[in-house]
Parts: sequence; structure tokens; C-alpha cells
Amino acid sequence: MELLTLVGKKYSRNLLTTTDFDEFSLHLKSEHGYLISTSTLKRLWGYVNDTHQPRTQTLDLLSRYIGFNCFSDFCIHLKTSTIYNSSFFTTRQIQVQNLKPGDEIEIGWSPNRYLRLQYHGEAHFQVIDSKQSKLKKGDCFETACFLMGQPLLLSYILRDNQKTPPFIAGRNGGLTLINQLT
Repeated sequence: MELLTLVGKKYSRNLLTTTDFDEFSLHLKSEHGYLISTSTLKRLWGYVNDTHQPRTQTLDLLSRYIGFNCFSDFCIHLKTSTIYNSSFFTTRQIQVQNLKPGDEIEIGWSPNRYLRLQYHGEAHFQVIDSKQSKLKKGDCFETACFLMGQPLLLSYILRDNQKTPPFIAGRNGGLTLINQLT
């Protein structure tokens, strides 16, 4: 995930649409001589669902793109760099302790995911509107806060009185929208 984040920063454009991935694939080929297909890039960035593990060759090329010799060198950098250790940070956030039952918030993440939520008290939320998300209207979950730029980790979704496995929203890039509406 960190590799993809750094590649995205270097490329300086968001990878959100099929055209974006096509252009990035062409950029890698024309500017650097790297051959990575659009479909491979889409899988890596989670734009399409797929269970294939990326090839080491692909990870090596992306690591070279950001200045490393290979993916294993990049991994060594991650393990030894102080940048990736735990730390305090500041970001825009919504904490449930500041909400009243009935309050509504909206959250979003790439690519084009959107939820409108209603707070029911005691850290419980219900989805009242969903666009391009795996969460559906009526789904419920618990969380203590929403942090801009960070993934939303949910231990389960309550759907039709059944608990799902854990869910992560905004795996790549975190939440891009958090607003308290009422």
C-alpha cells in the first residue's frame, strides 16, 4: 500500500478512472520503458476486485519508478525508515462523543464512494444513502471516529441481522470526505 501511495505522489495525478490508469500505463512505457498493463494497475489500486497477488516484476518496476533498485530494497527502506514508525498526527476528524442521536454525517473515499450516515447513539451508525459502495442502505456499524485521510476500519457490518467479516473503507488513500450535516 505504501508503494502505491508513493507512486501516486510521484505521478502527481489521481488514479480514479479507466482513463487515468490507461494514461499512467502509457506514461510508464513512454517515459521509463516500463510495461505494466492497465488491468494490472487497476488490480493493484483496487479499482477492480481481484485476488491475484502482484508479480514481483511489477513491484520491482514500481519501486524503480520511485527511485529504488527493486521491491526488496523498498521493503528494507520501509522497515528501517523512521518515517513509517508510529506517530501522532493531526487531521480533520469527527468523533462520536460530539454527535447526538439523529445527527447525520457524510463520508467518501476513492474511487467515487459515498455514504450518508445517521448516528443512533453509543457509537452506532446506519447507512441512509450509499453510492458506489459495498455498504448498502440500512447497513449498521460501530465506530468511534472518522479521520480524514485514514482508512475506516470496521470490525463488522450488521446487514439483515447478520454480522459480516471486518470491512475497510478507503484502503488506498483513506477517507477523502467527512462532513457533519446536522
